[in-house]
Amino acid sequence: QAKECNGVKVPIDTSKPNPNEVEFDNLYLDMNGIIHPCTHPEDKPAPKNEDEMMVAIFEYIDRIFNIVRPRRLLYMAIDGVAPRAKMNQQRSRRFRASKEGMEAAEEKQKIRQEILAKGGILPPEEVKERFDSNCITPGTEFMDNLAKCLRYYIADRLNSDPGWKNLTVILSDASAPGEGEHKIMDYIRRQRAQPNHDPNTHHCLCGADADLIMLGLATHEPNFTIIREEFKPNKPKPCALCNQMGHEVKDCQGLPREKQGKHDQFADSLPVAEQEFIFIRLCVLREYLERELTMASLPFTFDFERSVDDWVFMCFFVGNDFLPHLPSLEIREGAIDRLVNIYKNVVHKTGGYLTESGFVNLQRVQMIMLAVGEVEDSIFKKRKDDDDNFKRRQKEKRKRMKRDQPSFIPGGQFSPQALGNRSSPQAISNPRQAAFEMRMHDRQNATPSSSPNTSLTSDGSPSLGGGIKRKAEDSDSEPEPEDNIRLWETGWKQRYYKNKFDVDASDEKFRRKVVQSYVEGLCWVLRYYYQGCASWNWYYPFHYAPFASDFEGIADMPSDFEKGSKPFKPLEQLMGVFPAASGNFLPPTWRKLMTDPESSIIDFYPEDFAIDLNGKKYAWQGVALLPFVDERRLRAALEEVYPDLTPEESRRNSLGGDVLFVGKHHPLCDFIVEQYKTKNTEPVDIPPELCHGIQGKLTLNENAVLPDQIVESPVPMLRDLTQNSAVSISFKDPQFDEEFIFKANVLPGAKKPAPVLKPGDWEKTNNDGRPWRPQLGFNRDRKPVHLDQSAFRTLGHTLPRERGMPGMYANAVPLGAYGSPYARPLLGGQQQIPKLLSNLRPQESWRGPTPLFPQSPQRTAGAAPLLAWNRMLQAQNQYQPGQYQGLGGPMGYPQRPEDRMDRGRQVRKP
Repeated sequence: QAKECNGVKVPIDTSKPNPNEVEFDNLYLDMNGIIHPCTHPEDKPAPKNEDEMMVAIFEYIDRIFNIVRPRRLLYMAIDGVAPRAKMNQQRSRRFRASKEGMEAAEEKQKIRQEILAKGGILPPEEVKERFDSNCITPGTEFMDNLAKCLRYYIADRLNSDPGWKNLTVILSDASAPGEGEHKIMDYIRRQRAQPNHDPNTHHCLCGADADLIMLGLATHEPNFTIIREEFKPNKPKPCALCNQMGHEVKDCQGLPREKQGKHDQFADSLPVAEQEFIFIRLCVLREYLERELTMASLPFTFDFERSVDDWVFMCFFVGNDFLPHLPSLEIREGAIDRLVNIYKNVVHKTGGYLTESGFVNLQRVQMIMLAVGEVEDSIFKKRKDDDDNFKRRQKEKRKRMKRDQPSFIPGGQFSPQALGNRSSPQAISNPRQAAFEMRMHDRQNATPSSSPNTSLTSDGSPSLGGGIKRKAEDSDSEPEPEDNIRLWETGWKQRYYKNKFDVDASDEKFRRKVVQSYVEGLCWVLRYYYQGCASWNWYYPFHYAPFASDFEGIADMPSDFEKGSKPFKPLEQLMGVFPAASGNFLPPTWRKLMTDPESSIIDFYPEDFAIDLNGKKYAWQGVALLPFVDERRLRAALEEVYPDLTPEESRRNSLGGDVLFVGKHHPLCDFIVEQYKTKNTEPVDIPPELCHGIQGKLTLNENAVLPDQIVESPVPMLRDLTQNSAVSISFKDPQFDEEFIFKANVLPGAKKPAPVLKPGDWEKTNNDGRPWRPQLGFNRDRKPVHLDQSAFRTLGHTLPRERGMPGMYANAVPLGAYGSPYARPLLGGQQQIPKLLSNLRPQESWRGPTPLFPQSPQRTAGAAPLLAWNRMLQAQNQYQPGQYQGLGGPMGYPQRPEDRMDRGRQVRKP
């Protein structure tokens, strides 16, 4: 984290060794996972305009860069035009987002009017245009502006940040076709096939999608790590009507706002928790898989790399972005474990592995699928039994709680907390709303006559169990969505095909057509993961999947794809995935095709559509029943409006490529500058010895960043770069014949990372029966310093409690610092501690590194961990051993400067 000193941020020197005790070579950013949380965050106020969004994106990239500190390459990939198979999912997401946004706005307006009619107090409505996240799609002005901003950002960092000095930066913006993560994988595959590639390159990929784990395994690189945001559920959000914390829109009462701070100075500030990140180490996952998948007595040679490829392939049956999952395989029901067990039983009969370098052996896959089909009936029955048992337990729990419930317990923020709970309660926010709710609850409980289950006897006394029928909301059962399929009853296949496909299950020809499309899909997806996009036009043309038991006779099905297919152009993709409500991102005549009743493609843009819950409970889990876009009809309609495009729109509608950037200290810089001086228009090969073994073709770029030329800032709040020394040039990955096959294996010369897991890690519990805990950091021998519970309680009583972030300490003077009521007396001849030490971030002030030498465990005093004191006292040798010991380890052991402030655990307010 960047430190703040007297209100000025002191930047991190990322050229120093990585504080996570690991050095990475390449960092890849799947940029869409960064753009979305920065433009419409869920846990903090949204940026006011596009400029603030860009700055937020820059800060996020800086944060990731500070953690990872790549030494060779930074690759930023934004989603470009996706293959047709992915566009169906994009279309579904965007139509849903538009529909849910409109419904939420209508509901908010309705509740607002009801509250105002009752005399409630609400802040005036902001005249603020709602940010439509659908603009984060290739071809829009927003994405074009983002590419300009990122070019400026890269040039600025190459000029000013020492950690970027020898870095090669590649930007693949939204004009380059392909999904971000697949552009990254394509780059890795093509570099691996070069003779100069270092087989021990340490890759780090940033992104939150689960499929990144599969993609990382598919590279067969021994050192591959994924960094992602740590998911923290149930983060508090302000009410969208009154902007107060502690309740949702539907529970808003329109109460006056609480005063925030002595002079209401914190009125507009929301609680902001610092985003934390986690590393997923694929070398550790490979160790688990090796133990799980190793099989003895096989009729063929066991190859762990091939079995990993089969495992990745089987995970596709459980669901992916391109195909619906099979009805019998639900990931939460342990479908992956079931598939692995079936695979281990059947693989002895198959005579070999299911896949090879991204190509599927359908005869062997058929054996696996039919083995799943044999247990399909029992899976559906067990699912129903488990569901019924869960409902029964919930019903009994509700009855028990109702029976044992005390007459009144304060709820919400004021609810009783268990003693010794390490996760301390949140700071109280909006107590007036909470008090109002408790008062209303108390009033309802105090008037028995208002209960629907009471009636009056002849003498006027209340009689429980009277004749009034119980309301539905008081019943013990929740309303369940109607399920017409009833997979647990005989005849489930007949009902499924009739309801979902509107055909008879006996229609063998149609069932075979569905199965063939699904098999094609499995082959397409595996090829996409291992070789690149096999066809830009192929897609699965149904909303639902077939059953595993239908996969008979698939061995003879063709699985080839047309060659030479081309991606959509950006504006054509917008027409394929946008609802009419997002038409403002399109040229006027194109937009008209979405709304004009006379339009030849008006049926592609329904104003409303059905969502089939498909056995699920929530709408977001259901299937959006949208019509599929007919590519030929779409292109025919667009031919008439293509002439209306302006030159700027035509530029945005063209497909672009990647751009490579280097700074003046990079060995490749002079080579690139020479290309511009000689005005060489022919593509030239990168000399691999100048660029960490990276290979590809370089071509002069029209809008290049050039040395000694001003780089104008596209963001008004940021300065122009008047002394630029960075340079950019168009970059193209090494090209191969269409028939070339990238081998899915570990490269010669790759060193297997040292094993991390110990025997106890295979069990559910270890450490003498205590719960298993994950290893923190990359060094398993490092002992993290921590405070015990009594120390936390002591801190709660002694630190001044001023307003800060909820659950964290305010910016108070750390204990032991000059000016604190708990400061230690100055020893003879000592100077006072400079005042600026009190500006240290409080949670960092309590941090300390791992001791450099083994030591006997000692209980920390918890009184004075300010490391500056310890260093001063150690220098003067003027204190007794054990006195005023900080968290950095006892007496006089030297502390590594890079560890001093970057390690330890965050302290939270009890």
